[in-house]
Amino acid sequence: METLKNEGFQLEKLKLKDDYEGRVEATLFKRNAKTVTKKAILYIHGFVDYFFQVPLADWANQLGFNFYALELRKYGRSMLDHQKPNMFRHYSEYFEEINEAVKVIKEKDKNKTLILMGHSTGGLLSSLYAHHYRQEQVINGLILNSPFFDFNLPAIKKLVVPVMAAFGRVKPEAISPEGLKKGYPESLHKDYYGEWDFDERYKPIKGFPINFGWINGIYQAQKKLQKGLDIQCPVLVMFSTTSVKPGKYREEMKTADAVLNVKDIEKYADGLGKNVKKAAIEDGVHDLILSRKDVREKVYQTMESFLRENGFIQAG
Repeated sequence: METLKNEGFQLEKLKLKDDYEGRVEATLFKRNAKTVTKKAILYIHGFVDYFFQVPLADWANQLGFNFYALELRKYGRSMLDHQKPNMFRHYSEYFEEINEAVKVIKEKDKNKTLILMGHSTGGLLSSLYAHHYRQEQVINGLILNSPFFDFNLPAIKKLVVPVMAAFGRVKPEAISPEGLKKGYPESLHKDYYGEWDFDERYKPIKGFPINFGWINGIYQAQKKLQKGLDIQCPVLVMFSTTSVKPGKYREEMKTADAVLNVKDIEKYADGLGKNVKKAAIEDGVHDLILSRKDVREKVYQTMESFLRENGFIQAG
């Protein structure tokens, strides 16, 4: 928290309705561009994740966007002692805090243009949000960074997911024996094999326990998306050119997606709407903006080109 304040971010707590675990809140960070602007970018993180990607805010501010980052309920600095980390039961739960963030951005701060950006699980949720509120034209553009469009499992194991989801509807708090593999986060953190510093209270190397209710929530969200959406605004979907199998750390994890199958992302991107641009990033890792320096520069160039092509950045 102190690090972000030192970087010039302001924090706002979003008070939400109580849910099945009790009190709920979300956290919104903001940092304005140095020049006065009415354009904003809202970033939503992934699973076992939170906002620490300050260079993303630097990039947005330099392009003339006010930058906002939303830490969802039960994630990062929004986690409360009585809550199970990252737990949810239905994707629509998250629409409340996204709507509250949009109110701050548009009604309080008077931004006119809003680009929504989501990584992994945040990309899945952002897509469903953009579809749900497509008639209201809440957002003007959508940028997806390795969105979580499907479980990365062999075909035979995917057959078991609906069964696990059904169990999750009955016993949402039961803990799945399956969890995240630590190779990918080790490939990122500076204390292991990477260059980034993140707080393991919010993004533990071993992940958090995965409840069957979470599996059901993700399954229902993916099922909705895979049937096809009707997002009205321009969409950019970015993903690595290559996937590697999750597991223990291997050097190849630093040049490929070690969490999702990029073929699933490419496949389902076509069904998001009528104005979708796909961009495959060579040597990109799962969170593309955490790739090595030359690769993430390509990611930023790809996003800037998308914003320019759709008139969100004026020439000159």
